[in-house]
Amino acid sequence: MKIATWNVNSLAVRLPQVLDWLTANPVDALCLQELKLSEDKFPFKELEAAGYHSAVFGQKTYNGVAILSRTAARDVVKNINGFSDEQSRVIAATLDTPDGELRIVNAYFVNGQTPGSEKFEYKMKWLDGLRNWLRDELAAHPRLVLLGDFNITVDDRDTYDPEGLRETIHHTTEERQHFQALIDLGLTDAFRMFEQPEKSYSWWDYREFAFRRNRGLRIDHILVSQAVKPMVKSCVIDKLPRKNERPSDHVPVTVELG
Repeated sequence: MKIATWNVNSLAVRLPQVLDWLTANPVDALCLQELKLSEDKFPFKELEAAGYHSAVFGQKTYNGVAILSRTAARDVVKNINGFSDEQSRVIAATLDTPDGELRIVNAYFVNGQTPGSEKFEYKMKWLDGLRNWLRDELAAHPRLVLLGDFNITVDDRDTYDPEGLRETIHHTTEERQHFQALIDLGLTDAFRMFEQPEKSYSWWDYREFAFRRNRGLRIDHILVSQAVKPMVKSCVIDKLPRKNERPSDHVPVTVELG
């Protein structure tokens, strides 16, 4: 099966692109971030017509996450248990697959804005809450995939300017330590399981012709549990949607399990 993640930066704007992408890439599940719409505005009917059930955790104007899947998701959890948060950032659900249950955790990680700011402190606390909850999720669901927009680069390979951006947001030691703490729970970065082209990124700023110049970051990740790791056949970034008219600043990342 194939599972993808994509920060669409407004589903209301990008719905036609999502539908076109699903037609060309009929994945079994697509996890969306930054819906930027409430659940009553979510395009359930359009996605159902495309063959997808939708588990949604929306929010007016900001944030919002959804899991689109060929089979209906069950045991849906919204936000992080044990962490009080007004933002719609996390949705988890179980999918029934030919190989058994698969737990999907779709997250839109806090941006953090600037190291040392209140928003950065919120990011650190949010990451603590995520890790603590995820430990329990892994114990209950050994076959688990955590994916989404992490707003963290893992190492210098994931940024177009590692020296110039060192210790800036998405590149700080604290953020990368939190990413490593997730790995230490027993997760693996599916993208790095394979030899990848140099300068492989999933996000580019809209300004200064960043995409054309490939001045990007890899901040959209797919982490798989130890029980899922042997099933991973590939993990790729699809840059093509960034060439669309009015594109998202992110592109899809897809993992194939077999």
